[in-house]
Amino acid sequence: MRERWDSRTAFVLASIGSAIGLGNIWRFPYVCYECGGGAFLIPFLVALLTAGIPLMVLEYAVGHKFAKGAPLALGSLKKGFEILGWFALLVGFGIATYYAVVMGWAFNYLGYSFNLAWGDNTQGFFFDQFLKISESPLQIGSVQWMIALGLLLTWIAIVAAIWKGARTVGKVVYFTVIIPWIILLIFVVRGMTLPGALEGLKYYLTPNFNALMNYRVWLHAYSQVFFSLTIGFGVQITYASFLPKDADVVNNAFLVSLADAATAFVGGFAVFATLGYYSHQTGLPVSEVVQTGPQLAFVTYPTIIKLLPFGSVIFGVLFFLMILTLGIDSAFSLVEAGAASLIQKYKLKRLHVNIGFAIVAGVIGLIYTTRSGLYWLDVVDYFMNNFGLLVVGVLMCVAVGWFYNHEEIREYANSKSDFTIGKWWDFCIKYFTPVVVGILFITNVVDRVKSAYGGYARTAEFLGGWLVIIAFVIVAVFLYKKKRRT
Repeated sequence: MRERWDSRTAFVLASIGSAIGLGNIWRFPYVCYECGGGAFLIPFLVALLTAGIPLMVLEYAVGHKFAKGAPLALGSLKKGFEILGWFALLVGFGIATYYAVVMGWAFNYLGYSFNLAWGDNTQGFFFDQFLKISESPLQIGSVQWMIALGLLLTWIAIVAAIWKGARTVGKVVYFTVIIPWIILLIFVVRGMTLPGALEGLKYYLTPNFNALMNYRVWLHAYSQVFFSLTIGFGVQITYASFLPKDADVVNNAFLVSLADAATAFVGGFAVFATLGYYSHQTGLPVSEVVQTGPQLAFVTYPTIIKLLPFGSVIFGVLFFLMILTLGIDSAFSLVEAGAASLIQKYKLKRLHVNIGFAIVAGVIGLIYTTRSGLYWLDVVDYFMNNFGLLVVGVLMCVAVGWFYNHEEIREYANSKSDFTIGKWWDFCIKYFTPVVVGILFITNVVDRVKSAYGGYARTAEFLGGWLVIIAFVIVAVFLYKKKRRT
């Protein structure tokens, strides 16, 4: 019997949960600031309207129409495109291996919150005491066992959430989507009431229109939309395949996409209002306290929490609980998409697939728990987002726009929806999105040929980037050719 969502609400929450993750809180605000402040909203909205929503409609329609996971659904468009489905899932798998480690950090910091164990020197605590970071990615060093323990707890939580597929996911998301939104609103309100908040918001939203002439700003916009909406991972195709035949397609795609974008934008208010307070307390300009990624969550925010006039422990616990609940549904969506596809094609037992997935990903994830783990996380994350996801997005547009009747997909989506989409969707899928994203992708490849990412050694870039992409292509071809069980 095919898996089904218990209700439309469960599906929408699961899709929103997959889309809304750590990138909304620690990636979007910083990227927005660095790429023109308020002006970045222009390329972001363009990317959302020309790639995000059209591809979300495409993934929902393909998953719903063929009622299959990403590989077999894309293979239904044209046989060879099953490889693309497997590659998309492998990109998600690659992200899950380090995403779970970041959640492992959050498990540790949730414990540290009860006595503010990071002290006054949060940077020294995070890099020197917690990560024990080495000099370079090639100086791997030993596994940090407290981080490994956090990784183990994360995978236990992920496996528990997808234990029975859509049935358990549909129940878990009521908690993992609603709770972080409530906590986020608490941080927005708290941040806005702190001294210096307006300076932080001014820094976040002041437009620099000159930045729009830089191609990297547009690359960041499209990359942010792909990563944030979880398109190009095969997740949304798989989730849509669990819908009943009379379920809505277009309306759900717009709802999930706009909810994700709104969360990212609102998250920026929480982050920069609080950074404005940090600037006010330390006397440093906002530009010197702005950080992104792990540093924002595990260095800057703990410092701010320590400086709060009251309730530091409470806000510390709430913050890392928000990080965990934001991360868990994004993480288990990546796993569920891969597990469902393996179960569907090879008729494997869910228990075996779930546990096997966790073991393989957990073992690979140990590299990120070593002293050089943060470096490897940075390299792999860059390549998964700026190469893996963009390639999948372009090829999905090509698959539907050029090798299948794209009008049939649009008409199918419209036949299952409260409101309809028009020819603009055809134009985006067939021409605009693949051309624009393709140009950005090629330009980025040229940049990487000229210089290694992040100033890392070429060896580290190859091992953590190009080799991973090549390996995923090989594995995707193997899974495609491996005989399907009947």
